Amino acid sequence: MRHVVVVGAGIVGLATAARLVRQGERVTVLEKEAGPARHQTGRNSGVIHSGLYYAPGSLKARMAAAGQRSMTVFARERGVDVQITGKLVVATTAEQVPQLHRLADRAAANGVSATLVGPQAARDHEPHARCVEALWVETTGIVDYPGVCRALAADVEAGGGEVRYGTAVTAGHEGPGSVRVVTSGEEIAADLVVACAGLHADRVARAFGVTPSARIVPFRGEYFELSPAASALVNGLIYPVPDPRFPFLGVHLTKALHGGVHAGPNAVFATAREGYRWRDVSVRDLADSLSWPGLWRLAARNAGPGLREMVRSLSRRAFAASLAELVPGIGPDDLVPAPSGVRAQALERSGTLADDFLVQRTARQVHVLNAPSPAATAALEIAEHIVGLLATA
Repeated sequence: MRHVVVVGAGIVGLATAARLVRQGERVTVLEKEAGPARHQTGRNSGVIHSGLYYAPGSLKARMAAAGQRSMTVFARERGVDVQITGKLVVATTAEQVPQLHRLADRAAANGVSATLVGPQAARDHEPHARCVEALWVETTGIVDYPGVCRALAADVEAGGGEVRYGTAVTAGHEGPGSVRVVTSGEEIAADLVVACAGLHADRVARAFGVTPSARIVPFRGEYFELSPAASALVNGLIYPVPDPRFPFLGVHLTKALHGGVHAGPNAVFATAREGYRWRDVSVRDLADSLSWPGLWRLAARNAGPGLREMVRSLSRRAFAASLAELVPGIGPDDLVPAPSGVRAQALERSGTLADDFLVQRTARQVHVLNAPSPAATAALEIAEHIVGLLATA
């Protein structure tokens, strides 16, 4: 039996730990926060993605389509709230129709059930949505991801593993026969280490002597909840046609599991890796981002879209106007502030956003450097992939 230390109790770390326990490994999960899913996993819109958006053949495409099925089954088996609602992607102008058709082609290539529909058929799903054409995606849903994480943590502990909260990893040293993991209070000997550290993935890699191939740059996604009157205008999930230059999907409308509708997120540069508000500033995090050439190259290429995101962040009226393009009648007074999230975006030195899952490994370590959306959807598949990498260690 090998001893595997997993760094991070988000959904990817816990899914990996649970799978390792099932195959008989001794597992210790180390998490700096007081509980699971405190950052990306617990601060997203709770969507189970279908695999619609991703390049055919990519890890994202393969794992999202499989993850839609496995996550739904897991949640139902464990009594975690889940609903398959379907999603309507709406082209609101003729200029967006070619990109909508490209999405339909990707859906077909990825084995995702999706149908192009006209305005009348779109209204059968979302009576108040506005479009010139739309794509109806049957398999998209919503789930309680923190609830999934609690179930996974319970699986780890039931299988003899340990989940330690309030335990920050400060350093690691790989030797010929083991890895020494240093925390704020002790040193742990492990045979293998799996780091799923999200917003701090590159720093954890460096702490273990690994030079990461990309830098984590944080982008904040800001959310609102719709007023009860505006929530009545939305049946399920309504998305815009995404800008193909960005990995972000644009502000959208998502039915909540227990009533109400989430609106958002936008995507703005965050001045702290855990910067959930404008006033959250970390000098260290800011210096880390601003010293990375990739950020300046990204900004230079995308000044216009970046400015629009900034305006939408600062103006509730602008945010509401974006939503009203999807569902006319939503106004600034319908928006109630909700908790924000921060996306850990891996950014290459060239200014290219790492679009696919990015994993870096040594003889005894696996570091998940980029696990953006749909990582929560595909967590069980990512875990299987990571465990497969460990089989050769």
